[in-house]
Amino acid sequence: MRIESRYNGPAGSGNGGWSAGMFAAEAGDTRPVEVTLRRPPPLETDLTLVDGEVWDPAGELVAEVRPVGTIDAVVPPVGLDTAVAAATRYPGLVEHPFPSCYVCGPQRADGLRIFPGRLPDGRTAAPFRAPARVSTATVWAALDCPGGWAVLAPGRPYLLGRIAAVIAALPRPDDECVVTGALLRVDGRKALVHTSLYGPDGALLGAARATWIAS
Repeated sequence: MRIESRYNGPAGSGNGGWSAGMFAAEAGDTRPVEVTLRRPPPLETDLTLVDGEVWDPAGELVAEVRPVGTIDAVVPPVGLDTAVAAATRYPGLVEHPFPSCYVCGPQRADGLRIFPGRLPDGRTAAPFRAPARVSTATVWAALDCPGGWAVLAPGRPYLLGRIAAVIAALPRPDDECVVTGALLRVDGRKALVHTSLYGPDGALLGAARATWIAS
């Protein structure tokens, strides 16, 4: 496995959702899996998955992949117009801890450009146009940042620590999708969030639960 430099999150490391999705796909488990990131995933580095553990060439543990039970993490959908309006209120357009993030960075014209804005009930929502090439990692990435922005705020950066996802179907290239996110609770430096991805017809394509850690 090799995380290309364009799939970065914080500068110099892989986007957490994209990286976790790559690791999950490599594991090849037909059951839902949970990925725990033990260090920022390195870019342009040959990584190896052995017995559910991802290692770098220096022998450092990068992540762990484990099967999990049912993932009950569905966040209710909103209409595309509501998601588009929410994206205009995306806090990352004003202040972003990682502005070059492949998923939600406003500096990335070649990224997924998912800009989750807050809804009146506290959820986040954003439109998402599926790229020309869609993979499992694409969906995991789309399910990553919208959950984080349910707790992220100016001056309060968080990083993905753990994510479990279930994918019902991949969107087709250029599909106009909607992503929703919700904060469940904050426990010290940890925040538990849920995210869901919906296709153009409103069908649930994937859902995830994640733990974000204040940095």
